This record gives sequence, structure tokens and C-alpha cells, in this order.
Amino acid sequence: MAILDMSKREPSSPSTPQRAKKSLFSFVKTTSSLSSFSSHIPPQKPSLTFSRSIMEENIDNADTIIKKWDHKESSNEKFTSLFQEDRKEAKEYIQCVKDLKKAMHFFVTQHSTCNKLVLAQNLMQKAMKRLENEFYQILSTKKEHLDPESVSKSSQSSHISRSISVDSSESTDLGNEIQHTTSAESISEAEHLSLLTMSDLKMIADCMIDSGYAKECWKIYRIIRKSIVDEGLYRLGIESRSSAYVNAMKPNVLEHQVKHWIDSTKIAVKTLFYGERFLCDHVFSTSKTINETCFSDIAKEGGIVLLKFPEVVAKTKKSHEKIFLLMDLHETIAELLPEIESIFSFDSISSVKVQAVSSLNKLKISVLNIISDFELSIQRNSLKTPVPGGGIHPLTNSVAEYLASLASYNGVLSYIISDSTSTTEFSETYFDSALISETPKNSSVCAKLAWIVLVLLCKLDCKAELYNNIALSYLFLANNIQFIIERVRGSALRIILGDEWILNLERKVKLYSTKYENVAWNKVFMCLPQSLDPSISSDMIKEHFKRFNESFEETYQRQKSWVVPDRTLRDEIKVSIARKLVPFYRDFYEYYMVVLSGEKDLEVLVRFSPDNIGNCLSDLFHENVRSRSLILSSSTSLPNSCVWQCIS
Repeated sequence: MAILDMSKREPSSPSTPQRAKKSLFSFVKTTSSLSSFSSHIPPQKPSLTFSRSIMEENIDNADTIIKKWDHKESSNEKFTSLFQEDRKEAKEYIQCVKDLKKAMHFFVTQHSTCNKLVLAQNLMQKAMKRLENEFYQILSTKKEHLDPESVSKSSQSSHISRSISVDSSESTDLGNEIQHTTSAESISEAEHLSLLTMSDLKMIADCMIDSGYAKECWKIYRIIRKSIVDEGLYRLGIESRSSAYVNAMKPNVLEHQVKHWIDSTKIAVKTLFYGERFLCDHVFSTSKTINETCFSDIAKEGGIVLLKFPEVVAKTKKSHEKIFLLMDLHETIAELLPEIESIFSFDSISSVKVQAVSSLNKLKISVLNIISDFELSIQRNSLKTPVPGGGIHPLTNSVAEYLASLASYNGVLSYIISDSTSTTEFSETYFDSALISETPKNSSVCAKLAWIVLVLLCKLDCKAELYNNIALSYLFLANNIQFIIERVRGSALRIILGDEWILNLERKVKLYSTKYENVAWNKVFMCLPQSLDPSISSDMIKEHFKRFNESFEETYQRQKSWVVPDRTLRDEIKVSIARKLVPFYRDFYEYYMVVLSGEKDLEVLVRFSPDNIGNCLSDLFHENVRSRSLILSSSTSLPNSCVWQCIS
């Protein structure tokens, strides 16, 4: 007897009213055939007689209350809800339904054939129809009190958290509890109304489920709430996108779409789905099965569509610039993953969690592939034209900027790279493994970025071989490594790679600048005698000056077009050369000028004074040089000397 034996019915699969009525009349017919044997039934005990009278009274009371509201519903009057003001009428109605259910159960267990049982069944059907309408009216007309934002705020209230665990027998008192609680606590009017509306829904759901009408209840709930979730996602701009559609987007359009998705997803997870899960948990707290089925039907489709977008982006055509969008997507999902796992915790909706993890994995693979491709692009750089003046190579600039941008994603990279870092053996002509081994904490991100720098340095070593002048190749290496150092210092790379790593590169700069000095200026130094010899002949002195003049002018003219972009390094190199050359030349100049003071054409023999040498050196390595020349003029202090001035 599907309807009458309600205490044994499964809430998730109730019988229909038609089937219930058929079962009822079948029962009455069967029991009537046994009426001839009623004389053999022993007299009822007084306690049963008393219970029977109580149950009949319950049915009579229910008849009055249910028919009262059934009449209002059947009339042409505007629908009047039970749940108004203090909900007194609603509580009476719910209580009479509970009493009616007890009475029906009593008569069924007593195998009674009285007309009261038939009346009770009819009343129950009317009551369920009424509650079904009430449930629909609340869900459809009070959406503003049940929107995800209001529900999410309400979920933060301690009294609502308590109400989830309220037993169904106490649910009718929940409205009063909320009214008293909210009056004592500081919450907004919107939250107060949201709490009351949620309480009304729970009261109805508990009653219908307990009465065996769970299916009718959750069907209404599912249809209305799913439309609200779908509309919410639509308003957030969340819709299914194909790989072809995303692939056809221009970079700026894709960037806008990704940023919009990130903002919308945070709202969808933290407000829309969170609020919907909380509401569903609250309304159907007495039935885990119904709760799970309802929420799965409402949120599964939208959740998958929401979290599918990053995977679609990850599968599109790769580019070095796209890595930052991919990491933004990865960071967002990883940040929201604990909440996603909590909201979509039911087994029936695990596909949403699977989609989130799948998107993370696809994004991770794409990021790693782009980094690997970036390494290969460095190694395969085929530019054969030397950078004029030994300046900064375009590859150095692009790689340094790219790594600085990657460093700002240290947290995401730590998760993505993890143990995936792998290195390849390089023929390290000038660079050693210390650039990797000295990275702080030996983290995967440190090792990976340090390795990419090493790949760049090895490539720069090859680029340096394009210069015909060895000194210029050393200056080129010093310039480019110094550029990397400064870019590291001025970005998050410094925190990742560490000061020890920077110090190691600074040693490289010092090494190459020293090699540059030795190769570029050694010939000039060799033109001067190693010691001052008073016995040296005048002709030999003239020869020393002649060789020095030619060598210095040749070296200077050659290096006028060489550059050192970094001011600090430029000053260090010039000061280093001047400290070695100028004092050395000054001693030679002052010692032997006395010997040559009477010579004709002294300005031809001695073309540079010590101050001229310093001035010329100070004028080297500037990037904004247009043209420079050496101007011969007379010195006021030394009438027979020549002064070379460097002018722009």
C-alpha cells in the first residue's frame, strides 16, 4: 500500500497520487470481503479505543484546516500564502499534516476499513497539492531573497549554520528562531528576508519529504533553481567555446576574454555555485539523496562549461606571449580548487572536479611546452650580423625581459615546473655550471630560469665569435652579461636567483672587461719603455713617441664606435684603463720631453699630452656619439706640445 504505508516509503521515489488512490480502494475492497468475519474479531482494548478517538480527532481537525485553504485556492481570489507575517497559519497547517500522517498510519496498522482513512487520504493529497503550490510560489516570486549573493551572505551567519542541523520536528519553530535571532544581531533587512524565505522552503520540503512527496518537491526546486544558475552564468558571460572559435581570436581579444573569464569565474564559484550549494543543503538537509540529486541536476552542466574554457585555451596554437594568459588561468583555478572540491563534493557531480583538474593539467603541459620551445628558440637564433660596437644583442634584451616577466609568476611556476626541470649538456666555452648550482634553495624555478640564462650565455658566446676583433668580442660579452645582471636586479628575478648567483655573473663581467683591456690596449702599452733610461738616445725617444702616437690614435679611432651602454660598467672600464695608461705615459712624457724640448716640429713628434690621453679615454663608449675627431692645437702651458681634443 504505497501511499498509506508512508513510514516505509523511500523519499526519493514517491508514488503518484493516482497510484496511491488505486492502492487505497484496492485495500478497501479487500478488507470489505472480510467483513463477514468481523464477529470473530475480539473486542478492542480500551487503549486502542482511546488512540482511535485521538486519531479521528486529528483527521477532523485536518479536514477543517486543509479545506479552509483549499477553498481559498479554488476561488478566484488572489493567491494567499500560508507563509505570511508570523507564519502562524503555516505552522498550524504543517502540524495538521503531520497529525494527519500519524492518523493514517494508525488506521493502516489496525487494518481499519473506516471512512476516516479514505477521508484522510483525500486530505493528504489536497495538502500536498497546496504545499506544492506554496513551494513553487516562494521559489518563483521571492527570487530576490534567494539570489546567490543573498544566500552566500546568509551562510556566514552562525544561526543559519545551526539551522541546517535542526531536526525536522523542530523546523516549524525555525521562523521564530530566526526572527528572534536576527532582531538581536546586526544583519541587513535583505539577509533577514533571505533567512525567512529559506526557512519557509525548508519547512515545506521537510513536510513533503516526510509525507512521501519528495519527488514532486525536488522537481519544482530543480527546474526553477537551474534556470537561475543558468541565467547567472549567462549574465557573467560564461558560455561554451570551441577550440576553433578561441583559436581564431586575435591576441588582444583572447587576452580580454581570459581576464573576463577570471573575474567571472571567481564570482561564479564564490557566490553563484557556493550560494546554490548552501541553499540546497539547507532546504533538503533531511535527505542527502535528494540534496545530491537536486544540486547535481542544477549545477553540473554549468560547472563543466565554466571550467572547460581554460582547457580549450590551452589546446590552441602556442606562442611565447600566450604563456602569461595560461599561467593566469592556472593560478585562478588552483586558487579556487579547494572551494570547487568542497562545492562539488558529491560523487554524482565529480565530473566538475575532474574538469577542473583536467584544465590544470592541460595548462601545465602547455606552459612547459612553451618554456621548452622558448629555450629552443634561443639555441636556434640564427642572426649572423654582429651588433655594432659590441652593444646589447636583441636576443639578450628579449630573453631578459621574458624571464623578468616569468619571474613575476613565481608561485604558479613553482607548481607547474616542480620536478619537470631537465637540462641538456652544453659545451661551455666560457660559462660553468656554477650559474645553476649557486641558485638559492635549488628550487625548480631557480634551476629552470638559471638554466635558460645559461642557454642564452652560451648562445652569446657563439655570437661573440662573429666579431673580427677579439677585444670587441670580450666587450660584447661584458656588455650583455651586465645587461642581464641589471635586469635581474630590477625585477623579481633577484629574489628567485639570489645575490650569490648575481655575484657569480659579476665575476664574469670583470673577467671579460679585463680581457678586453689586455687585448685592446696591450699594443699601446708596449710602445713605451718599461723603465726610464737616461742613457737612451734621442732617436730612440722619438721612435717611442712615434709608435705611441700611432698606436694610441689607431686604438682610439677604432674604439670610437664601440659602446658600453651601462654607465657604471663604462666608467669602471675607462677608469681602469686611465689608471694604468695615464700615469705610465705621464712619467715617460715628463721625463723625456726635456730632451726633446729643442726639437723642431715638436707637435708632430709629441701629439698627446697626459691630459689629452685622459680626455680621449673619457670620451669613449658613449652610445650617442655621432662623429668625433682629434683636433691639433697649441698648449698654453707647453708652447711646443700638441693638444688633442675630443669633440662631438
